[in-house]
Amino acid sequence: MVDKMRERRKKTTPPAGGPPKPPDNQRQRNLTIGWIVAGLAVLFIFQTSLVGARDEIDFSRFLNLVRNGSVTTATVTDTSVSGEYSDGEDTKEFTTTLPPGYDTFELGKILSGNEVDWTGRQPSLWTGLLFGWILPFAIIGGLYYFFIFRRLRNQMGGGAGGPLQIGKNKAKLYDRTDMKTTFADVAGVDEVETELVELVDYLKNPKKYEAVGARIPKGVLLVGPPGTGKTLLARAIAGEAEVPFFYIAASEFIEMFVGLGAARMRDLFQQARERAPAIVFMDEIDSIGQARSGAAGNQLGSHQEQEQTLQQLLTEMDGFEPNSGVIIIAASNRPEVLDQALVRPGRFDRQIVVNLPDIKGREAILNIHARDVNVSADVDLKVIARRTPGFSGAQLANIINEGALLAARRDSQVVDMHDIEEAIDRVIAGLERRSTVLSDKERRLVAYHELGHAMVALFVENADPVHRVSIIPRGIGALGYTQQLPEEERYLMSEPELRDRIAVLLGGRSAEDIIFGFATTGAHDDLRRATEIARRMVMEFGMSEVVGPINIADNGPRFLSPAFRQGDTVSDETEVAIDREVKAILLEGRDKARKIIEEHRDDMDGLAEILLEKESLDRKDLDAYFGTTVELAKGSSSEVAPEG
Repeated sequence: MVDKMRERRKKTTPPAGGPPKPPDNQRQRNLTIGWIVAGLAVLFIFQTSLVGARDEIDFSRFLNLVRNGSVTTATVTDTSVSGEYSDGEDTKEFTTTLPPGYDTFELGKILSGNEVDWTGRQPSLWTGLLFGWILPFAIIGGLYYFFIFRRLRNQMGGGAGGPLQIGKNKAKLYDRTDMKTTFADVAGVDEVETELVELVDYLKNPKKYEAVGARIPKGVLLVGPPGTGKTLLARAIAGEAEVPFFYIAASEFIEMFVGLGAARMRDLFQQARERAPAIVFMDEIDSIGQARSGAAGNQLGSHQEQEQTLQQLLTEMDGFEPNSGVIIIAASNRPEVLDQALVRPGRFDRQIVVNLPDIKGREAILNIHARDVNVSADVDLKVIARRTPGFSGAQLANIINEGALLAARRDSQVVDMHDIEEAIDRVIAGLERRSTVLSDKERRLVAYHELGHAMVALFVENADPVHRVSIIPRGIGALGYTQQLPEEERYLMSEPELRDRIAVLLGGRSAEDIIFGFATTGAHDDLRRATEIARRMVMEFGMSEVVGPINIADNGPRFLSPAFRQGDTVSDETEVAIDREVKAILLEGRDKARKIIEEHRDDMDGLAEILLEKESLDRKDLDAYFGTTVELAKGSSSEVAPEG
C-alpha cells in the first residue's frame, strides 16, 4: 500500500511564504494613537508648568500684600485667588487657596477698598475635570497600551484580541490545500510507514472500520532519537489523508500563568473536533507529559502548571468518542519520563519506535535529498551511506546541503564526491582549523598518534577497515583523526571485537610512548572511551570470568539525579574486583597495540613521512603503500579517534 501511495503521489513543494505582515491601517491606527498620547502629554506638561510658574502663598500673606498695596490684579473664584503682585521692581504671579467657607463677597470689599483691579469668575467644571482627571488617566492609559498591553498581546495570544485571546492555542493549522508532504517524501522507515498507512486509510474511509466495529487508536506515540523524521511522518499522514493538520510544540502550552496551558489544550481540541477528520501533532510531548508528583519513578515533583496541562490532555483524550475522526500523534525522544496514565491503552494506544536508518534507509534518504541538487556522476550514494552509520535523516540532509554549499563556494555548478566527503568530515570531526599552526614537533606527534590508531586497526583480527587518516586540525579540540568504515551493518558485538576496539583506541597513546618515550594529553578522549567500553564489558555484558555473568550497571531513570536513585547494590569486594578487571582489560589492549606497533615500526615511519607531506591518507593511499589491498577484518561500526 505504501508503494502504491508513492507511485500515485508526486513530490511537490509547499508554497513559500512567511508570517503575515500587519495591515497598513493597523500601523496607521497605532501611529495616530501615539500622536494623540504625545499631544496630551505635551498639553498636560504645559498646563502643569503654567501652574508651577506661580508663587503658591498662604492666605494670610495674601491679605497682608493686599493691605500693603502690593497686589495689582486678582481673579477670585469660590476656592482660590490668583493674580499679580509687585515685589520691589519685579511683578510676580501668585495663587492662594481660600479657607473653607470664606465669604468671597467680603473679600471683594477688601480688594476694592485697597484699589485692587479684581474680577470674579465661576470655575469651569470641564477644565478641572479635563486637567485634573481625564488628561492624566489618558496619558497613563496610552503608556500602558504601548508598553504593557501590546507586549502581553504579542506574548500570550497575538491578534486583535490581545490578552483577551490568551487562552487560545498557538497551534499552526495546515489545511488540506497546504499539506503537500506525502509518503513519497519519507524514506528509511518502511516498517513505520506500514503501521501508519492504517491511520491514513481510516481517515479516508472511516465507515469501513465502523462497519466491522473496529476501534482506531486515539493516539499514536512516535518514539525515537532527534532527527529521525517523526514530524515528517506526521505531516505525511495528513498529506496522504488530505485532512487538516494541527502542529504545536508541547512547550507552547506552558506559560507564566497557572491554568493557561489547560485553557489552550481545551481550545485546541475544540478546534480539532470542529474540523474533523483531523490530525493533532504534539512535538516533544515530554515537556508536558512527564510523570506527575507522587507517580512511580518521580520523586522530584512537578510544576503545577505542567500537571494541570497534562490532566487536561488526559481528560480530552478520555472524552473522545471511539471514532471521532480526530487522531492525536505525539513525538518524544524521552519515553521513559512520560506519565503512565498518558501511555496506557485507551489514550496513546500505539507506540511506534522510529529508529535511526540502516544502510539501505540512509541510501534512500540520500536519494530523496539529492534529487534537488545537481550532483556529478562520481557521487556514489552507497558509499556515502556506508560512511554514515548512526546518522539520522536530518544529518544526512545536512550533509547534502553542506556539499552543495561547498560546491557553490568554489564556483562549481555541480556537487562532486569530494564536496560530499568534506561535508561528512565536517559533521563528524568539525570544521577545518587552518589557522591553527602546529610546530614541526607537534605535527609529528599528531601524525604518529593517528597512525598508531590506523596500524592497530589494520592488523588486529576484529576491526573496521581504515578509511582515512588526517592530521588537519578540526572542530574544537581535534588536531587529527582516524576514521574507520564498516563493511556491513552490525547490531551485535562479540567480546573479541570489543577487546580489539579497545586496542585500536589505545594505539595512539602506545605509538607516542614507543616513538617519543612519553605520552601526551592528546589521548585523553581515547582513554575515556576505552575505559567506558571496558567497564561496560564487566558491569553490563558479563564479559569477565572474575566478576561473573551478571549485570550490575546503574540502570536508573536518566532524568533522576544520583541523589534520588537507589542506593549502592554492589559490595566493596565486588567494586574492587570490577576495578581490577577493567584495568586488566585496558592493559591487555595496550599490550596488544604496543606489540603491533613495534612489529610494524618501519611501515609506520614510512607512512608518517607521507602523512606529514600530504596531511591526509585514504584507503587507496594505504593500499598503494603496502603494495596490495590490505586484508581487513569486518567490523561493526566506524570509529573516529581524534587527537586532542
